[in-house]
Amino acid sequence: MRTRYLALMLLCLLSVGSLSPASAQERKVMRRPYIDQRRLHWGFLFGVQTMDMELRNNGHINPETGEQWYADVDTYSPGFSVGVLGEVRLNNTLALRLVPTMHFGQRHISFHEQVSGRDTTQNLKNTLLSIPLELKVAAPRYNNFRPYLITGFAPTIDFTGHKHHAIRTKPFDCFFEIGAGCDIYLGFFKLIPELKFSFGLLDILQKNRKDLIDNSLIKYTDALDKSRSKMITLTLNFE
Repeated sequence: MRTRYLALMLLCLLSVGSLSPASAQERKVMRRPYIDQRRLHWGFLFGVQTMDMELRNNGHINPETGEQWYADVDTYSPGFSVGVLGEVRLNNTLALRLVPTMHFGQRHISFHEQVSGRDTTQNLKNTLLSIPLELKVAAPRYNNFRPYLITGFAPTIDFTGHKHHAIRTKPFDCFFEIGAGCDIYLGFFKLIPELKFSFGLLDILQKNRKDLIDNSLIKYTDALDKSRSKMITLTLNFE
């Protein structure tokens, strides 16, 4: 997954770089030339994302059965995201953004028993409400393009309970986020493609499993020390 992160970031940087002043040959008529002078900006977004989890296995051996389970996220499924954004202009370069967003996706977890070679899986579906507070750092506008970088933190709530399943996650998390995008000035609005990487700061593994009906499932939780979330999001913002 880390390789995918790096590849996507490189693709984004190359895309933004292709829109830089160095690549432009001549000045063009600027669309909506005074829109960036507004104090407040509003818009909406939709896009796709891929959710991931970093699972830390501890090598636990069940004293009764001798089983030793290992867990990993083995496949990635695309989900979709929708949200709204509000931006406050601080100066010609900096802006603060609040971007409440709903993410709908899932993580596919594979469990492998080291001794017998048995395998089992769990689809961990997630419905997340994320409220990122971001700092936007924009380059000078050239023609009808303006690349930027963003960073910030995103408190997140998971509305999916996952009760009675092999793995259960806690409802609250907080992401550190970093990304890049480009304002594209059109005739009546700004189109803003953006790529963002989110890294969970909290351990979301629920170790207290009083919800379990089948107590034999506790072996999967016992095999893990902690878990942290990750996510890649590609969105189109309309402002």
